[in-house]
Amino acid sequence: MALNLADYIAAIPNFPSKGILFRDVTPLIQNGEAFKEVTNQLEVYARKVKADIIVGPESRGFIFGCPLAVQMGLGFVPVRKPGKLPRETISKEYSLEYGSNEVFMHKDAIKPGQRVLIVDDLLATGGTAKATCEMVEELGGVVAGCAFIVELYGNGMEGRKMLEDYNVFSMVELSDQ
Repeated sequence: MALNLADYIAAIPNFPSKGILFRDVTPLIQNGEAFKEVTNQLEVYARKVKADIIVGPESRGFIFGCPLAVQMGLGFVPVRKPGKLPRETISKEYSLEYGSNEVFMHKDAIKPGQRVLIVDDLLATGGTAKATCEMVEELGGVVAGCAFIVELYGNGMEGRKMLEDYNVFSMVELSDQ
C-alpha cells in the first residue's frame, strides 16, 4: 500500500502569526519511509525535467534538496536569507503570506544554460519560488522545474498561478484552512 504523504504533514494554527495555518513537514522528515518516498518522487521528477543542479531555499529546501542532489550525484545551491552567504551575491525581494523577505544566491552558483530544479517544502503564495526562479534566470540558468512537497490552495494561495511560466510539481495539495 502506498504512503499517504498528507498523513505526515501537521497543521499548526496561528503560526508564525495569528490567522496563519502553518503546514509542518517535520513529521514527514522524522519518518524514514516517508522521507525516502519524497526523495524518490523528487528524483523521478528531476530526471523527467533533466535537471543538472538542485537549488533549495532556506531552510526546508535544504532538507529536501540536499538528499536529492546526493542521490542523483548532482550539486546543490543554497538560497539564503540576508547576511548568510560569504561571497558576492545577487538577491530578490518577495512577498509571502505573512510579510516580506529577500533571498540571496552566490553570483557564481549557476552556470549559463544549466538546467535547474528548484526544490522546497511548500508552495503557498509563490513568492520565494518566483524570486528564486528570477535569480536563476539572471545568472543564465534555465528553470527546468519547481518541485514542492505541499501545495496550498484557497484564500489567496496562488503560488501555482505566480509560477505559471514554469513546470511545477507538487506531491500533496492541502487547503490553507
